[in-house]
Amino acid sequence: MSPDAREREGGVTALIGPSGSGKSTLLRCVNLLEIPEAGELVIGEAAVRFTGRAPNREAVRRVRRQTGMVFQNFQLFPHRTALGNVMESLLVVLKWPEDKARARALELLDKVGLADKVEAWPAQLSGGQQQRVAIARALASSPRVLLCDEPTSALDPELSLEVVEVLAQLAREGTTMLIATHDLRLAARVAQEAMLLDAGEVVESGPAAQLFTSPRQERTARFIATLGHPVIAV
Repeated sequence: MSPDAREREGGVTALIGPSGSGKSTLLRCVNLLEIPEAGELVIGEAAVRFTGRAPNREAVRRVRRQTGMVFQNFQLFPHRTALGNVMESLLVVLKWPEDKARARALELLDKVGLADKVEAWPAQLSGGQQQRVAIARALASSPRVLLCDEPTSALDPELSLEVVEVLAQLAREGTTMLIATHDLRLAARVAQEAMLLDAGEVVESGPAAQLFTSPRQERTARFIATLGHPVIAV
């Protein structure tokens, strides 16, 4: 990634672009679900240089300890309550004592507005509520970077507003986020920076307000226009 495309601590960057442009792949590269062929990844104290071979397990573990992932389709454990879903990684991966994990999970469910749903099963929750549980779960281990892959695309407009508000609040609190999205309402509300990807290449990047209203590249203007967002002619 070029120096001007690096994520700043406490900043929110929106990745936009057509389907197949590489947004989700980039997110998966950041937490090493996909292994880049070349380059370097630095998150906090964790750094990996890619040489065409898979990094060792400890290097992967160090990176993943710095990231939390929110998936498009929630990916909750159906056999765990909302509380159990958020506690799971704390108990199994970080080996926290149960009372400490429970307190952290309750705190996060309250943070996303679900204090009254802690004992609900995923099947009893709306899509917006399930995604908010997924956000709480991703935040459980206090990651340095929250990665969100189309967090509102599986939701109808009304339910997506719940998720947009939660992410906006996290942004106001200084949570570093990298969000792949087609939802310009989400991107405009949450992100300070934006980046248009097409065929795996960065077409344009810069302040979100500038990119959404007066993009420099004609390709950016055409893409934004297809989403119904007003742009100034370039």
